[in-house]
Amino acid sequence: MKRLPIPDDVTGDEIDKDVRQELQSLPKGLAEEVSRNLVMVARLIDEDPEGAYAYSRIALRLASRVAAVREAAGFAAYANQKFSEALAEFRAARRMTGSVELWPVMADCERGLGRPEKALEMAGAPEVQKLDKASQVEMRLVAAGARRDMDQLDAAIVTLQSPELASNSVQPWSARLRYAYADALLAAGREGEAREWFAKAVESDKDGSTDASDRLAEMDGVEFVDAFAEDEDDEDAERAQVTVSEEAGTRVPADDDDADDDADDVELADVATDDVDDDIDGGDLQDDQDDEDDDLDDEDDDLDDEDGDDSTGDAPVRPQS
Repeated sequence: MKRLPIPDDVTGDEIDKDVRQELQSLPKGLAEEVSRNLVMVARLIDEDPEGAYAYSRIALRLASRVAAVREAAGFAAYANQKFSEALAEFRAARRMTGSVELWPVMADCERGLGRPEKALEMAGAPEVQKLDKASQVEMRLVAAGARRDMDQLDAAIVTLQSPELASNSVQPWSARLRYAYADALLAAGREGEAREWFAKAVESDKDGSTDASDRLAEMDGVEFVDAFAEDEDDEDAERAQVTVSEEAGTRVPADDDDADDDADDVELADVATDDVDDDIDGGDLQDDQDDEDDDLDDEDDDLDDEDGDDSTGDAPVRPQS
């Protein structure tokens, strides 16, 4: 099986202690390798979801019987909108642990697969009562999204109305809940209320998890100027001046920066050539992944035999727009 490079500063000790405890069932060397791949999944999943997915496949091939690995693979697939695959991994993790904490994201996978009715059914299931407060709020967000998928905008607004929304205290879920409510109000044409709730979302969004500030500014008619675009316009104007001068028979001396730009173009061409070589090498990784998928399917069949048939089959992946 082909491995991916992992920086030397990644030791594997960065993972959560509960995950580390799960990996104790593996030989020490294998546990370390799996943990380092899981660290890479967590490190890349927001900025480079495709890279995170590649590392998750390696961890999955090495330790498919570890629930934390199945969960990580599920989130990596989810980040890449591979909803059918994500749902299968989340179901496998749930069978192994018996936990309901993945229930909201499983319901959101149903939305991703074009089955909002199934997501709403899960929102009303007994499992929701076993969730902690944060997960219950997440389930409410998923249910509201399902209502909007079904063009039930008023029902989506009502779904989001809750004690958590009305509370003045700021919780980890406050920004996303207020943002979703503001967005639903705006879609319903209730602009005044929407602006109020976007402002509340901004107040609670300390880590910038939403674009509430941009949405609020847009409603207020604020226009943002792209400084990089202005620089490019200035460069285009300079080049046009050189062209006109050449046609007139008097060439304007080029700046040293132009020579530097030419050198950069050469370097970029070299990089592009390297990228083509990397793409060719990537074919080997795809072949390895296909083999891994076959092995994992066999192992999932074993899990189903051991645990019983408690889940439905995977649905076709939603077509990408």
